[in-house]
Amino acid sequence: MNLLEVRSIYKTYGSGEATVKALQDVSFTVPKGEFVAVVGESGSGKSTLLNIMGALDVPTSGKVLIDGKDIYQMKDKELTIFRRRNIGFIFQAFNLIPELTVEQNIIFPMLLDYQKPDKNYLEELLSALELKARRSHLPSQLSGGQQQRVAIGRALFTRPSLVLADEPTGNLDSQNSHEVIALLKETSRKYAQTIVMITHNRSIAHAADRVLQVSDGVLTDFGRCFQ
Repeated sequence: MNLLEVRSIYKTYGSGEATVKALQDVSFTVPKGEFVAVVGESGSGKSTLLNIMGALDVPTSGKVLIDGKDIYQMKDKELTIFRRRNIGFIFQAFNLIPELTVEQNIIFPMLLDYQKPDKNYLEELLSALELKARRSHLPSQLSGGQQQRVAIGRALFTRPSLVLADEPTGNLDSQNSHEVIALLKETSRKYAQTIVMITHNRSIAHAADRVLQVSDGVLTDFGRCFQ
């Protein structure tokens, strides 16, 4: 079963001679539980694609279906709630709230949705992320790798059907980068998470189940990786 379906996405900026074709007829599907990497150089259109999949940007034309639901047919309020409950975001810059502890940052999306946090699941995540001993620390008291693990925990805590990771290792050194990618692979399998990761690092990309490439707005599917 396909969790994500991207159908004939076009994204154009400007008009006339200033027209920029950021995405051109991009189509692909991602089955539930697959870990997909999207590679491409800066300006290739890969981040635009991620933003459109996450309903942070609107395509010029085309459709994005998540769990069978056409997200761009939803009203604004409906889309906001759907995104909050069904899409988890992991950003390169971590985007943690500096005044909140590790635990508070992880459960924050659930509180934002006026839902009661699942304490058992929180303990399970803290253990899997190796953050139990740091649960009361502030982001400023953590290493870059630890901050990214908190960001991963925050993205997973609402049990979203889709996790979108934008250059999740961009601000990390080599060791922390490999640890974060290994963690994403583990969580993808353990929690049946569907993950789409944007990266310019091809060696990082090949840790995924499948690699897609965006070049000048055109997508190529390189198929499954054999590891």
